[in-house]
Amino acid sequence: MQEPGRTSSAEHARRWSQAHGGVHASPLVRWWLGGVRRAATPLVSAGVSPSAVTLAGLALSLLALVPAAAAGGAWGFAGGLVGGPAEGPAARWALAVPVLLGAAALADGLDGAVAVLGGTASRGGAVLDAVCDRVSDAAGLAALWLLGAPVLPVLLAAGLGQVHEYARARAQAEGMTGPGAVTASERPTRVLVAAMFALACGVHPQDAGTWAATGAWVAAAAALVGLAQLLVAVRRGLSGPR
Repeated sequence: MQEPGRTSSAEHARRWSQAHGGVHASPLVRWWLGGVRRAATPLVSAGVSPSAVTLAGLALSLLALVPAAAAGGAWGFAGGLVGGPAEGPAARWALAVPVLLGAAALADGLDGAVAVLGGTASRGGAVLDAVCDRVSDAAGLAALWLLGAPVLPVLLAAGLGQVHEYARARAQAEGMTGPGAVTASERPTRVLVAAMFALACGVHPQDAGTWAATGAWVAAAAALVGLAQLLVAVRRGLSGPR
């Protein structure tokens, strides 16, 4: 019997596929799984639970709101005016947002690896992971809002993203196998958009509002396209009698 954390890469990929509805692990996914497996091994050896990693990722996502608020001037840090963008060095706080969102995304990948390698995967852990993912998605969009994005695209992106995930979960409950379709608005896309445009806000603070608004509209457009792709796949997958 293999020790916890000593699962082979092939076995890890097999378990990942099983946990994701039988989706085949592409070469890119296998490369990613290899990286998270190496990072997760010491956590498994130390007895860290998957839920602890999940909650750490959630905390990092929420923590990203602090530098976003500072850069956006919401709290009046370092000379920033409440309700207006910060100026000078305070505006560079936005550079911390993509770092924290990236770290949260890494934790989101690690919790599954810890569960698989340690043999501690559970239905309760899967529910916790899904809930934390949705809150983290909202945190990324909230960061763009704090950096100056208008509320309309932020709410559109958030709402469409939630419907996307609900539709998938409901379809799976009705018998659809796997994710249905890998859409333009999966979680990696959401994280990447929020992090990339927050980074632009930090690099170009004089145009932070424009960058944040653009990021929010891109997120909303991706969410709309992704939902449409998913609904087509759901209709195809559940076209037979109930």
